[in-house]
Amino acid sequence: MKIREITMKVSDGALDQTLTKLYGRQSKELERYRSRIVQLVQGFRQNFAADAETELMVFSAPGRTELGGNHTDHQGGLVLTASVDLDMLAAVVQNESGVIRLFSPEFGMTRIETSDPDLIEEEKGTTAALIRGMICGCRKRAEEAGYPYTAKGPAGFDAYVLSDVPGGSGLSSSACFEILLGTVISGLFYENAFSPLEIAKIGQYAENVYFGKPSGLLDQMGCGIGGILGIDFASEEEPDLRQLQFDFESAGYALMVIDTGGDHSRLTPFYAAVPEEMRAVAREFGETKLSRVEESRFLKAIPKLREKTGDRAVMRALHYYAECRRVREQIRALENKDMERFLQLVKESGASSFQYLQNVDTYEDPARQNVAFALAFAERILEGKGAVRVHGGGFAGTIQAYVPLLEAEAFQEEMDRVLGFGSCRKIHIRPCGGVRLI
Repeated sequence: MKIREITMKVSDGALDQTLTKLYGRQSKELERYRSRIVQLVQGFRQNFAADAETELMVFSAPGRTELGGNHTDHQGGLVLTASVDLDMLAAVVQNESGVIRLFSPEFGMTRIETSDPDLIEEEKGTTAALIRGMICGCRKRAEEAGYPYTAKGPAGFDAYVLSDVPGGSGLSSSACFEILLGTVISGLFYENAFSPLEIAKIGQYAENVYFGKPSGLLDQMGCGIGGILGIDFASEEEPDLRQLQFDFESAGYALMVIDTGGDHSRLTPFYAAVPEEMRAVAREFGETKLSRVEESRFLKAIPKLREKTGDRAVMRALHYYAECRRVREQIRALENKDMERFLQLVKESGASSFQYLQNVDTYEDPARQNVAFALAFAERILEGKGAVRVHGGGFAGTIQAYVPLLEAEAFQEEMDRVLGFGSCRKIHIRPCGGVRLI
């Protein structure tokens, strides 16, 4: 669709049905989404010298929230996750230059030659690394599966990206970016051949190998598939998925995430230590993951494990087994529309993460405990109602809260007063993962 046509359709409301389906918001909030599309296409015009007649595509990929299963995916365990209405948008034009040029207001311009997708050690931790990893991962998967490659000659594309998924927020901004890129590459060059699960796996590959961050597959699947998902990662190749239908607002609660203001940039060793210590326990049984070790065997061997792996590794394994049981119960609670039981399990998950998993803080600087403080203050406001827990990888980033609807506005105002305006966000579940909007 031409840029001028997109602008006209946005202004006359022709895209409202699509936007409402995607974001699930009331009509009074649609103006923000209309303005965002206009901002996106204008940003493309300004940064890529396009005119009103330029044919443009618009893609979207959501962030995700973890509803249950804190640090269980990398051990082949169970998780409960959901895509959310905070997303990344990309305005895209295909070119035949053999170059990907991607601009975002946060990171500026990144330029990658599609003929050179090899890993560059010095690029790890950068946008360029993720783009290069997605190119390589898509090519490898297409060759394995025999997918058609539709680009004529060395193809590339220009993209302008806007995001309202905060970086380092626990909403998986890097996985969201990977799903966005995978959806674009699949659509432009492979006739949309990649399934959401394939794109998720390619995203994990790009993050693990090219970006240099160890992670399970939870983030990418939560962003890429859409809706509420119960996932059993016992099979790495084909995780077992269960799609759930549940509306937290209909149950009387607002789902909120609160940015505690911590910095993720220096925390990779702390994140990496969690799966490594769990694997150390599994290795004592000749296995690579805790999912392959029966809990009864683990419990019987605890005296020896304390000596071999240390107490923290054992406590993290204790968390793993209990957390997987909680996810099963959380799924059952949502299917039975039992919000009271679900909230109790959320509280138990939060307590286990704090006490046994120990991913609330690094304690390097006891004077600054952003996540622990935010949890304490949120619990003080809620006074026993709803639930609150650490969210995502932990150590910094966000906490998650379920707040009675009638108290949601006051809760948000009070958290913002203490942590800064915009720290507390009400989020909604999005029904789909990566998509082409226009």
